[in-house]
Amino acid sequence: GCPTEWDGVSCWAAVPVGQYRAVACPDILHVFKKSKALIQRNCTESGWSFPSPPSYNACELEAIGSNNDTEAKASYFVTMKVLYTCGYSTSLAALFLAIGIFSCFRKLHCTRNSIHIHFFTSFILRGAAVFIKDAVLFSDESVDHCTLSTVNCKAAIAFFQYSVLANFYWLLVEGMYLQTLLLLTFTSDKRYIWWYILIGWGVPMLTVCVWVVTRLQYDNHGCWDDYTSLYWWVIKAPILLAIFVNFLIFLNVTRMLAQKIRSPDISKNYKQQYMRLTKSTLLLIPLFGVHYVVFALFPEHIGVDARLYFELVLGSYQGFLVALLYCFLNGEVQAEIKRNWGKWQSSMESNVFNLVTQDFTA
Repeated sequence: GCPTEWDGVSCWAAVPVGQYRAVACPDILHVFKKSKALIQRNCTESGWSFPSPPSYNACELEAIGSNNDTEAKASYFVTMKVLYTCGYSTSLAALFLAIGIFSCFRKLHCTRNSIHIHFFTSFILRGAAVFIKDAVLFSDESVDHCTLSTVNCKAAIAFFQYSVLANFYWLLVEGMYLQTLLLLTFTSDKRYIWWYILIGWGVPMLTVCVWVVTRLQYDNHGCWDDYTSLYWWVIKAPILLAIFVNFLIFLNVTRMLAQKIRSPDISKNYKQQYMRLTKSTLLLIPLFGVHYVVFALFPEHIGVDARLYFELVLGSYQGFLVALLYCFLNGEVQAEIKRNWGKWQSSMESNVFNLVTQDFTA
């Protein structure tokens, strides 16, 4: 057959003789030209045929071949990398601080906060996976990413996919737990925590293992970071499932909250509590992955510029937003911090008083 080949514009994966490949213009060109042209090559006995139509015409390379446009593209992606690096760094710092707060104060140890800690950890893994992937795949600009196929790069991609899946499924667990709180009238049951852990960490692990075995067996080409492969659906389908289930949970939670607020049997204090929950739920819309539904069913090459902003720039600050809503703006957390701060100040004042008294007595 025809081997994997880089023609200077597109990456052509290996195919048997008699078959063909059709690829779109590279994403880097879509960001600037919005071209949706497909280029086709046939695999013949003598090797790959010439691209039809030629890449030069299909991707309008004449229009973006100038030095100014090349510099603009480079500047654009450097800016994007700086933005999402700052975003993930901010998120990691906030998430580690939030985990420390939940772990240090004993009064904050409960099922709800345990789920939050797991959720925070999934965001930490996702941020770390982005940095690891950048370090492994893009540290050397002279490397041809079309033919790069090392164990390190495949492991980095597998870890990245696991962290993304875990992030979505702990997002789903948060939605399930919020619905459980409403159904059980704000009582929690520790028996469910192991089921939540199984869903949040176990399902992504099983999915990634199936994906890795499938790629090793049937499509062990490149670095596994191509989203045009049919086996990408092994990862994408569970993510879509988590997104849509979470969206249904969000609609159901909103409906239940609306019913409880309108009920004449609910006291004024409870109505205020439900109103706070409603506001929190509305703030959690981006956390439930609702905005991902917009892109979920579109091919990967459509709306690349919007995807870049949502998934890289805005997505990088998602961990910070999670820590802010679940920890830093949490009234229970703030009250516990103030209480311990007051105890520490009183202890310090008492120690100073004792030292002064001892000196005076001496």
